[in-house]
Amino acid sequence: MKKGLITSILVLTFGGMQAQPLPATPKLVVTLNIDQLRTDYLEAFSSLYGEKGFKRLMREGKVFCQAEMPFSKPDRASATATLFTGCSPATHGIIAGKWMDMSTLTPRSCVDDPNYMGNYTNQSSSPAQLLTSTVADELKIATRNNAKVYAIAPYRDAAILSAGHAADGAFWLNNKNGKWCSTTYYQEFPEWLNQYNDSCSVDFRIKDIVWTPLRPVADYKYLSDWRTEPFKYIFETERENKFYRLSASPFVNDEVNLLAARLLEKSGIGHDGIPDLLALTYYAGNYNHRSTRECAMEMQDTYIRLDRSIATLLELIDKQVGLQNTIVCITSTGYADPEPADTGIYRIPGGEFHLNRCATLLNMYLMATYGAGQYVEAYYDQQIYLNHKLLEDKQLDLTEILEKSAAFLVQFSGVDKVYTSHQLLLGSWSPQIDPVRNSYHRKRSGDLVVEVLPGWTIVRDNGADSRVVRSAETPAPLILMGGGIKAEIVRTPVSTDRIAPTLTKVMRIRAPNGCKASPLNL
Repeated sequence: MKKGLITSILVLTFGGMQAQPLPATPKLVVTLNIDQLRTDYLEAFSSLYGEKGFKRLMREGKVFCQAEMPFSKPDRASATATLFTGCSPATHGIIAGKWMDMSTLTPRSCVDDPNYMGNYTNQSSSPAQLLTSTVADELKIATRNNAKVYAIAPYRDAAILSAGHAADGAFWLNNKNGKWCSTTYYQEFPEWLNQYNDSCSVDFRIKDIVWTPLRPVADYKYLSDWRTEPFKYIFETERENKFYRLSASPFVNDEVNLLAARLLEKSGIGHDGIPDLLALTYYAGNYNHRSTRECAMEMQDTYIRLDRSIATLLELIDKQVGLQNTIVCITSTGYADPEPADTGIYRIPGGEFHLNRCATLLNMYLMATYGAGQYVEAYYDQQIYLNHKLLEDKQLDLTEILEKSAAFLVQFSGVDKVYTSHQLLLGSWSPQIDPVRNSYHRKRSGDLVVEVLPGWTIVRDNGADSRVVRSAETPAPLILMGGGIKAEIVRTPVSTDRIAPTLTKVMRIRAPNGCKASPLNL
């Protein structure tokens, strides 16, 4: 009797499990990474949207309202690398869009590579500095190179980092000539894209692109704006900067859609039993990287146009592949362009922080302590690089130098904390230091990392825009739709390093080789 009871339980348990078939592997996974997309703006402007864009995603998708980067100070490049590798800059190596190259003592782009030539560009590029595999790479490996993988983005770093090492192609917009370009690192530049550039690229149409508000001015009431008249931008009149300005406007999203439509038509992506990947990037930041204070009306119109671009993309995918055969994953880069300092009438504490002055005074202090020499070799992006060869020649202890340097720098006005490489690599763990440690790479980051107080302005000495420090996190969404994913709104924070293992689980392949995070429950 006991044996029969156990058998019945086993049959009920495992039989029930077998009766629930796994969802079919998607024919196509589309990732849409929207640069600077914000959850608070997405929700605040909802009355301005149509029914087929954001509202459809909210109805039919699993929406995580707060997707957080597991490291400090993300930018477009570091965030994109994390989304596709499932790990932090400490592992994948992309600490920022640019970092100090200690061999030349000049900043270098994260995708620069002199070993390859450009197609429709004079930039030499590859993903060689991305140190781990990506979702795209693992798909290529799992399918023995039979899966089709393409990336389209307005920007070089976003296209290459989302395409990974093994993709069929990565295409980005050349902001000097308006052509879609690539690198010889990937396979032969497709003929259909040559034809597109020769007849359909935006340089043929930019003279007719004029940006004015889609809605009456009275509808743009969600951000303060001193203007009562509608804005108007004619890109053609910008001459040399016209394509750069276009790439920092919502119109670039329409250009991404147009090329995606041609790729879906010509490449055969999503039309066989092998899952394919299409990685797209949109833009949702301020026009021409200005502040929201300067262009509040433009920001609201950007989200209205973004809503329409998403609706167009969903209709395109449905027509070419079928949304029932597709997983759509919409993410954000999780940061926002810097805002100017608050005016004095609000009496918010602040000041100006100059890294170059800190580096100069630190070198003087070390000279007074240890003798003549150039102890500070370089500085960049709130990081100071010491001259290791000089320290070795003088037989000085690096750990001692780091500790004394940090103690000296923390006395400067506006400095909140100073982290040393020794502390970030070998020091004890704490919740406060973990995001900084995740953003630090031992071969690419500086010896000293300076954190500035909130409200203080970091003044660049190279002519780049200064930025005001804000410790508050930019709320960013994650939306997954299709493939039997249940519609739901989740307000519990999730870490963005879980996106890559979630996508690989959906495609039934292994996670990227640097990924330690667990997939999300869908």
